[in-house]
Amino acid sequence: MNPSANEWKPSAAAAEWTPPAFSVGSPAPAPAPAPAPAPAPAEPKDVPANEDDIDENDPLWQAVLKIAEGDRERATKMISDPDSLTQYPEIVALLGSSDDADLDAGDDVQTGGADESLAHAAEEKLQIAEAADGAKAEAASAPPAAAAQPEPESKEEEEEEEIDPASLKEGDPREHFNLVFIGHVDAGKSTLSGNILYLTDNVDKRTIERYEREAKELNRESWFLAFIMDTNEEERAKGKTVEVGKAHFETDEKRYTILDAPGHKNYVPNMIMGASQADIAVLVISARKGEFETGFDRGGQTREHAMLAKTLGVSYLVVVVNKMDDPTVNWSKDRFDECVTKLRPYLKSCGFIIKREVKFIPISGLSGANVKDEVESSVCPWWKKSCANGDNNTTVPTLLDLLNTLQISGRDSTAPLRIPVLDRYNDRGTIAMGKVESGIVRPGMKVTVMPTCNEYKVDAVWANEDPVSGARPGENVLIKLNGAGLEDVRKGFVLCTQPLCRAVDKIICQMAVVEMPENTKIMTAGFQAIFHAHCVEEECTISKIFETTDRRGKVIKGARFVNVGMQAICMLELDRTVPVDTFENMPFLGRFTLRTEGKTIAIGKITKLPPKKD
Repeated sequence: MNPSANEWKPSAAAAEWTPPAFSVGSPAPAPAPAPAPAPAPAEPKDVPANEDDIDENDPLWQAVLKIAEGDRERATKMISDPDSLTQYPEIVALLGSSDDADLDAGDDVQTGGADESLAHAAEEKLQIAEAADGAKAEAASAPPAAAAQPEPESKEEEEEEEIDPASLKEGDPREHFNLVFIGHVDAGKSTLSGNILYLTDNVDKRTIERYEREAKELNRESWFLAFIMDTNEEERAKGKTVEVGKAHFETDEKRYTILDAPGHKNYVPNMIMGASQADIAVLVISARKGEFETGFDRGGQTREHAMLAKTLGVSYLVVVVNKMDDPTVNWSKDRFDECVTKLRPYLKSCGFIIKREVKFIPISGLSGANVKDEVESSVCPWWKKSCANGDNNTTVPTLLDLLNTLQISGRDSTAPLRIPVLDRYNDRGTIAMGKVESGIVRPGMKVTVMPTCNEYKVDAVWANEDPVSGARPGENVLIKLNGAGLEDVRKGFVLCTQPLCRAVDKIICQMAVVEMPENTKIMTAGFQAIFHAHCVEEECTISKIFETTDRRGKVIKGARFVNVGMQAICMLELDRTVPVDTFENMPFLGRFTLRTEGKTIAIGKITKLPPKKD
C-alpha cells in the first residue's frame, strides 16, 4: 500500500458535494470506470451503521468501492457477501498476489490524486456559489460577531470626527436674542410669530398655501399663519397654543429664537418655562373692541404675563398693539393711545422703567403691516410723525427694525459657567438642553451638575443644532455629557464650573404679594405654594415671616401675616434641594415666583442663603 494515501483528507465543502452533480459535470472516460467523486472517503456521518469497522485504507475496500463506482452503500453490501466478489477478476487478482495488491493500491492512489484535484475544483465552485448566495458563506466564515464588531467603532470614530473641536466653527458672531411672545389668549401671538418667519423667508410659499387649505377646511381662514408655530393637531383644532413653540430667524444684525408661549391661564407654567429663557418679551395685545379689555381686566393674562416677564428677568418689553387693521379699529390713533395709556401705570407697578425698557408699536400680525415693512401713510397717517417724535419710546417704524436696535448688557463670558437645564433626552448619550446664562461652554471641559455635585466631561456642544467649538452667554445650547444617564440630569438642574452655585432647601427672600386665592385672604407661616425659579419647580412652605412693609411704607417687625399689596421678608422651606443663588450674585438664579390654585400670588428675589456646611 502506498503510504502517501493516508495524507489525503477531504475538506468539509468537498464532503458535502454529491456524486450526481459531479457525474453530470465531468463524465468518466469510456475505457476506465468513472472516477470516484471527491466525497468518496466521506466522513462517517453519511455511512451506514455497519460500516463503522471498515478500514478506509484496506486495498480490498478500495477495490470494491471502485467497482461500485463510488456508491458506498452498494460497496458495503458487496463486501458483506464475499462469494459474490469472485466474479470480478480484479478482486481475484488482489487476493491472489500481494504484488498485484501493491500495484492496485498504487493505481488507486493515482486515481485518488486525480480525484483530489477534482475535489479542489469542486470545492472552489461550491465556495463561489455559497458566497453569491450569502447564507452559507456567512455561516462558514469565521466569527460573524467579530466581523461586525468594527462597525460600532467606526461609528464612534465618525461621531468623534463630527465633534472634533479643531473642525468646528466658533459660532455666529452676531448677537443672539430669545424672544418670548406673551399675552392674552387669541391676541394673535402665533399668527405674528408665523408671519415673522414667513416675511424673513424661513417658510416657503408652498407650505403657506398648504396651511391656507387646511385652515379653510376648519373654517378658520385667518389661522393659517398660526399653523406655522402650532404644529399639534389639538392646538390647530382649538386655536390655542399649549406647548411653547420654538423657531429661528435672523437679520443682518442679529439672530433670534422665537418662543411662542401659550396665552391660556391653564398653561401658565409652560409660559413660565418659555419666559425664563427670554431676553426680550413681546407683549401682544389686541386692539379689537372688547378683546383688550378682557385681557387687561383682573383675571386676564395680559396682566399676569407682563408681571411674570419682569420677574423672570427680561431686559425689554415690546408692547405690540395687534389687529390695528380690524374694522372696529381701522388704525385709529385714539384706540392705540387708549391701550397705551391703560398699560403704562400697570407696567410701571410691575417694575419696568417705562422710558428705557418698554416700547410701544402698532401692527397687524395677519397682513404684516409694521412687522417688516412700514404701514402705508394712506392707511395710518399718524405713525410716521409719532416715530419721528419718539412718542412711544421708539424712533424706528417697524417691529424687526426695533428689535435690531435693542442692546442687552450684563452678559459676562468671563464669569463661572451657569446653564439651567430646561430638558434632557437620550441620543447615543445624554443631551442636556438649556441657555448659557454666564461663562462659555466648550467641548472637552468638565462641568458639575448641581444639586447632585456629579462631574461630567462635555463631549459636544450644539448651538441652534449646529456643532460649535464654544457657546457664549445668550446661546441656546445642546450639551452631550460623557457618562451621564437620564436620571443624572433633570429639568431644573444647573451645569456649573467652579465656584459652584449653591443647592439649598431653605432661602431667605424678599417678596411682594400681588394676589391671593379666593378662599385665602392673608398669607401666614405654614402657607404652601409652588416655587418657580429659572427652570425649577418645587413645592415650598413659608416657615417664618420676619417683617412686612405695607403700601404706605410702614414696616412691621415680626409680623404674623402678609396681605395683598404688601412686601415681606420671610423664610421659605423647599421640599427638596434646588440649585439657586442670591439675586445680588447671580440675578438669573435669584428670581422666583410663587403660584397656587392657578394664580401667581407673589414675586420675589433671594437675599440670603443658609451658611455652607463644613
